[in-house]
Amino acid sequence: MSYSRILFGRRGEKRAARFLKRRGYRILAMNVVTPLGEIDIVAEDEGTLVFVEVKARTSLMFGRPEEAVTRAKQATLNRAALCWLKRHDALLRPARFDVVAILANHDTDDVQVIENAFPLSIR
Repeated sequence: MSYSRILFGRRGEKRAARFLKRRGYRILAMNVVTPLGEIDIVAEDEGTLVFVEVKARTSLMFGRPEEAVTRAKQATLNRAALCWLKRHDALLRPARFDVVAILANHDTDDVQVIENAFPLSIR
């Protein structure tokens, strides 16, 4: 992955965190690396742990940003989230996955939060 794409992704994650904070989320961690995958943002929303996947694009040429969260990506995120929950002794806490989709253009960013984007599986 090119350096410019990495920077674009990091800017998207920071933009998403600011957006979530304004919506009342409390950011607990960013760019969490587990042996089973990376979690962009771990937050708390009204007592629920939220694992956030951020997808940012500059155009719709390859589809909407949230469409990039495939079943395979969901499975990886689920494994990483379970690792985080176990590490923090939080398996019994309510938790969910949100996706923040950002369509960035020259003038403004269109930011959308998809709450409960897919289920957390504890199997």
